[in-house]
Amino acid sequence: MKLGVVRGISYGVWGPPGEFVPQAENLGVGLVRAYLYWGQVERRPGEYDWTAVDALLAQAGDVEIWLTVCASSTWATRQPTEFLPPSPPKDLGQYREFVRRLVERCAGRVTYWQCENEPSNTDLLWAGTAGEYVALLRTMREVVDTTMVLGGCGYDVLSSQPGSEPRRFFGQVLDEGRDYFDLFSVNLYGEAVPDYLADVRAMMREHGYEKPLVAGEIGGPVPFEFPEALPAVGQAMASAQSERDAVLALYAADLPDRLRMFLVDCPPELEAKRHRIACRQLVTRTLLALAGGVRETCYWHLAPEAPGEIDPYQLMGVMFGKLNLLAYEGRELAHRNPAADTFALLACQLAGATGVTAVDEHAVRIDKDDPVLVVWAAGDTFDGEDASPEPVELPWHAPTANAVDVFGKPAQVGVLDGKIRVQRTVTPVFITV
Repeated sequence: MKLGVVRGISYGVWGPPGEFVPQAENLGVGLVRAYLYWGQVERRPGEYDWTAVDALLAQAGDVEIWLTVCASSTWATRQPTEFLPPSPPKDLGQYREFVRRLVERCAGRVTYWQCENEPSNTDLLWAGTAGEYVALLRTMREVVDTTMVLGGCGYDVLSSQPGSEPRRFFGQVLDEGRDYFDLFSVNLYGEAVPDYLADVRAMMREHGYEKPLVAGEIGGPVPFEFPEALPAVGQAMASAQSERDAVLALYAADLPDRLRMFLVDCPPELEAKRHRIACRQLVTRTLLALAGGVRETCYWHLAPEAPGEIDPYQLMGVMFGKLNLLAYEGRELAHRNPAADTFALLACQLAGATGVTAVDEHAVRIDKDDPVLVVWAAGDTFDGEDASPEPVELPWHAPTANAVDVFGKPAQVGVLDGKIRVQRTVTPVFITV
């Protein structure tokens, strides 16, 4: 099992590719996922710039690398762009040669190669058809001789009904692309992690096979987890003429606190609450994924894309901008947000583990020489921390126990007659000998 992080979606695109792997390693990260774009590496036909690739490889050390390769180019693709969304190559042979040279440059240093991300999210993350994506996937598979990861299955699929366009897209990919990938990547946002894992496995079984799962993205909270508050978003954005106007309208609106906490100017008490939610969800979602058979997870995400001022009036900033583990101090990734300390604590508890086993719906056992029990309670994401604790007894293997919560604070726990006695709350507690 490996805990990983996503560096972001623009490493070396808008500025020099900076150092980040040592800072990630300090959190216990064993896997880093980064994006590279065709046009970023092959600026013009046959003219290669290896700056970002070499910078990544030079700092990786013992950390495994997951590369998400995007076919974005100003000269080689149907829809010219430096960034997103990628589109199909004009000539698959040119794309094949680019990937061949990239694989050669990486010289066995990359563990996972991924062809695009969430291609079913058409016109946002892929400007092509499912059949065109399969052709791209097949071409990459021809030159990659290590592990291939299918472009991530995200919320557009997992939240939609059978027969929806995103599900039809993935159904075609799974049918026609079965021989071109080794791992199925699922992007996990929202509380229903076991249901999502069961869903994507069922999608593969519909086509007669099942391949191992990895989590290319995992994290929270994000605004769509609060559907009861989303009508306020619709009202604020109803008359907007552009994305920026829409976000400006959100900032001007009288939003419920469940949405206000995602804005950069929210009150300090809301910001602190959002940090606590993020810490809790980092632990519960990761452990539920591991208990569900996922062996590699990548938290979204490590840090802002680049140092300097960040424009808050972008929709992606509202959706995901506050999930950073680290922040810049000047040009250095030196500030740790609360979730970074929680990530490091989780990594420490998972060190040496052989697996994670579900004990009940809200408890897991980290299987290692001295097993660790992790216990939490169901509850409202926003208000659940105000609920009364629930006493619970669970089997325990030792005469004594210690407990610490996800914020690193000691928690009360007792042992009697081979059972742990603990007050279960929405805040997970790690119980050790």
